[in-house]
Amino acid sequence: MSWLDRVGDRAEELMHAHALMESSRSAEACLILEQVINTTDDPYSRADALLQRLSAILNLGRTAEYTRAVEQAFDAARDLPDPYLHGHLHALAALAAHNQGALDRCVTHLVRGSRALGSVEDPDRETAWGWHDLAMAYSYLSFHGYALGAIERARRLGLTSGIPEETFAAPGIRLRNAVALDHHGDSDGCLRVLRDVGGDLERFVRAGTAGQLRPSSRAAYGYALARRAALGAAADRPEVPELDPAWLLANGGDSTRTRDMRQLGGACLAIAAGRPAEAITRLESIQISAETLGAAEHARLSSLAYAGIGDHAAAHRADRYAFRLATQRNDRLRDVYVDGIAARIEHEEMRREAARYEGEALTDPLTGLPNRRRLERYVAGMVSRGEPAVIGVVDLDGFKAVNTAHGHHSGDLVLQRIAGVINRVMRRGDFVARYGGDEFVVVLPGAGMAEAGEVGRRIGAAVAAEDWESLVPGTPVGVSVGFAEVRASGTGLRDALGTAFELADREMLRAKARIHAAP
Repeated sequence: MSWLDRVGDRAEELMHAHALMESSRSAEACLILEQVINTTDDPYSRADALLQRLSAILNLGRTAEYTRAVEQAFDAARDLPDPYLHGHLHALAALAAHNQGALDRCVTHLVRGSRALGSVEDPDRETAWGWHDLAMAYSYLSFHGYALGAIERARRLGLTSGIPEETFAAPGIRLRNAVALDHHGDSDGCLRVLRDVGGDLERFVRAGTAGQLRPSSRAAYGYALARRAALGAAADRPEVPELDPAWLLANGGDSTRTRDMRQLGGACLAIAAGRPAEAITRLESIQISAETLGAAEHARLSSLAYAGIGDHAAAHRADRYAFRLATQRNDRLRDVYVDGIAARIEHEEMRREAARYEGEALTDPLTGLPNRRRLERYVAGMVSRGEPAVIGVVDLDGFKAVNTAHGHHSGDLVLQRIAGVINRVMRRGDFVARYGGDEFVVVLPGAGMAEAGEVGRRIGAAVAAEDWESLVPGTPVGVSVGFAEVRASGTGLRDALGTAFELADREMLRAKARIHAAP
């Protein structure tokens, strides 16, 4: 039973409010949701309305209402056991905590949100939106690998529920990754990611589906194009509005993040057009939330503008300030983990709570996929129940060359994209993990070798179809895949997994050898 099936009344009004928020019309949605909250007697309808109102309040930046809205939503959900509801609430509460500067509380909500959403037995379109909001929270906290994994999960669930790919394009996640690279001095890496973001937009425009983009996505695409131009990347004159950064920024909806990007984007476009003095004037007259694109973004744009007018001393000061702001963010995160979490664990009550964070130790932080430890538990549990399966080893071809030619950050981006590609083509119920390095493992419950061969072909074709040239120019990326059956029970579980993995690894090496031997 899906979440909306549980809603006893006012379902049409709740769906209408959701549609308004998808169109970045959160203020209108709030009016409908307030009416439902004040008049419904159905606990599920009330909980859904409070959940959506919290999302709308976050979009509108009404910070004074965050704490009360979070409390009311959790109060309404307390007696409702649905894991989707609690997972989505924790995702939104993480965004609220982040905007309030409470990073330790934000991390707690992220962990609980991920665990709850991951336990939904029959995920639907509402679950997809929960993963989307969790991805946004990861992204704002600069957990870019987790964010990419969560948004890919949202995209896959959305596609199976009839949600177009463009709805969960989420360019803002990669945009924040790009500007973070620039804030830390890696402008080339920033440009590579921004080029990749722009390439996705061009793909949607060519396919005629750009009109399905959410307004907030338009704003992020517009800022990506404007930011790239401010860094000096040449841009063609747009032939259609959907590729014009000014048009995209002007049609980005009513959220506070869109407003911030619109104002910063105007400064970027002035810098790109050779009007740095105008950019400085713009930057001096605006107030921007540090949470939209990082506290360092305003200072970094000021540095670019000062450089444009030839005041290199001021540009250097602004650049150093931007770098210091970016570093302070890392220091705050370190304090959360090293000081705050460690101190709590030492307390006896928090020792019991620490078990709730086990999921972090079972997840690969770069890709957001399950790690080797979680893979072993999954396979052990499956074969102990006598369930047959096929295990596959997926190894990257050319990954060493990527790290050598483009650096380890580009290598990380390749691994993140490979993780997303593999997830995208797997069957419903399949399991994907990062085993280590550039090696991934897939588990196909109930499958035979013929089905495994088809999955392997899909993985290879999907990887080959990716635009690697824009991410790692001149360095081709591919995969080799090998499969083997896993069958065992009782005390032979560990041996069965080891044997199957060894056989699959051997088949993968044979596949790799065939690739190298091909003319």
